[in-house]
Amino acid sequence: MNTLEAISSRKAVKHFDPGHSLTPDEEKTLLAHIRRAPTAFNLQNWRFVLVKDKELRGKIREVSWGQAQVTDSSLLFILCADLKAWEKSPQRYWRDAPEEVQNFMLPAIHDYYAGKEQVQRDEAMRSCGIAAQTIMLSARAMGYDSCPMDGFDFDAVGKLIKLPEDHVISMFVAVGKATQEGRDNGGPLPDEEIFITDTF
Repeated sequence: MNTLEAISSRKAVKHFDPGHSLTPDEEKTLLAHIRRAPTAFNLQNWRFVLVKDKELRGKIREVSWGQAQVTDSSLLFILCADLKAWEKSPQRYWRDAPEEVQNFMLPAIHDYYAGKEQVQRDEAMRSCGIAAQTIMLSARAMGYDSCPMDGFDFDAVGKLIKLPEDHVISMFVAVGKATQEGRDNGGPLPDEEIFITDTF
């Protein structure tokens, strides 16, 4: 499936085949594509908690409004981000770059994030949003369906997955084999309302 097809055919699926699993090779392929999602300064600040334990999935479902996708999907990703990735050995993000690039990037990373808690959080959410779309389109291109989710108790899920204090949860993405096609959305807004040329 080409990219435009994947975009146009993707829908949020609520009903997955609970007996279906991706093959190890399919999972490996999906993960390889997910890690290609871009991040500012190449921080790679996303962290993907891939929940495989059935008992843990059941507990997460309990604090996710009982949504079946949590337990019935083949894969459940909890997208998190390390808010302090920018200060954790930042030279590793640019270790293969020429020295002059490293000499520019490392101070730039520090200056952009140091003492700016809101910027750190905003960047985490941007990174996870891009990664979520990468998961969904990659899954669709492989013939699978997905569902982005934020209907859950963030604090309760954080405790269940032992989220580190300097990390934040952004959202879930469930991936699997649909048993029912996703519903069409309520319809698009008119183009003139959402596409603005130059200024409002």
